[in-house]
Amino acid sequence: MAAKRAERLVNLVIALLSTRQYVTAARIRGTVPGYEADDGSDRADEAFKRMFERDKADLREMGVPLETGRTSVFDTEDGYRIARADYELPEIHLTGEEAAAVGLALRLWESAQLAGAAQSALVKLRAAGIDLDPTRSLPIQPRLDRGEAAFEPCYAAARDRRQLQFDYRRPDEDTAVRRHVQPWGVVAWHGRWYLVGHDLDRRADRVFRLSRVVGTPKATGPAGAFDPPADLDLTSVVARQVGGEEHLVVVRARPGTAVGLRRRATSLGPADDGDDRLQLSTTEPWALADELTAYGADVVVEGPTEIREAVVERLTRLAAMGESA
Repeated sequence: MAAKRAERLVNLVIALLSTRQYVTAARIRGTVPGYEADDGSDRADEAFKRMFERDKADLREMGVPLETGRTSVFDTEDGYRIARADYELPEIHLTGEEAAAVGLALRLWESAQLAGAAQSALVKLRAAGIDLDPTRSLPIQPRLDRGEAAFEPCYAAARDRRQLQFDYRRPDEDTAVRRHVQPWGVVAWHGRWYLVGHDLDRRADRVFRLSRVVGTPKATGPAGAFDPPADLDLTSVVARQVGGEEHLVVVRARPGTAVGLRRRATSLGPADDGDDRLQLSTTEPWALADELTAYGADVVVEGPTEIREAVVERLTRLAAMGESA
């Protein structure tokens, strides 16, 4: 299913879930983003009717309980709403891994333009006099992670298949370099967001960490300008390119602790405070961060900064979980 069509269907579901009343097709057309605008022409009317009939059929095929009816005896045409009691799932119990996946999906939802469009539809319905049920409204708060300002333009360019240009600074470079990329998609891997695409200047597939993008990426050229590989697996591409890099990590360990680390580490001698300084080599830095976290206060990461921050973040999260238990 095309991205724009999927967005339109989600916006339609949100709008119809949030109202007690039946909403007519005309009001749906004027409030839900993605439908043909009413310019008074027969062509536009026919295009909307075809699109709306197809969307209704798609929702019903997916099991969405779309109801047809009239709010009062004075209504002159049928409207639509979704029965929330029939739509909602029973209580769900998730494993830790499943909960993490849901959290990642929520982070993507909050970052994308999709949430803003859906919120706009609800505002328009309310302005049109439709009685929205506050108990039914979904908590849509479009938000972009402050540390990943490049997310939204990269996501939009990949969705629309438009060429992207941005300045990118690698850790071993003093200045940012302009890159021209065909973006294939944005994916999270081990707590970081990455853009996967084809680097037009280097004529090779590349992975770019969004936190290293300088400024705001700019989409250029028409939509649909290229097609990603048919068998593309974004996560596999990132794991292969990022995970294959060797990372050197320096830690301080209290004497007599972290025996497992010491077996594969290179000793750098004692630190000023009497701890042992160790150097570790890894191609899976975030897995190592998880391991270092397990040692608690016995191990302190000196560098690199991103591994140190990852361990601090994990320890902070564990401490918060302990306080709330």
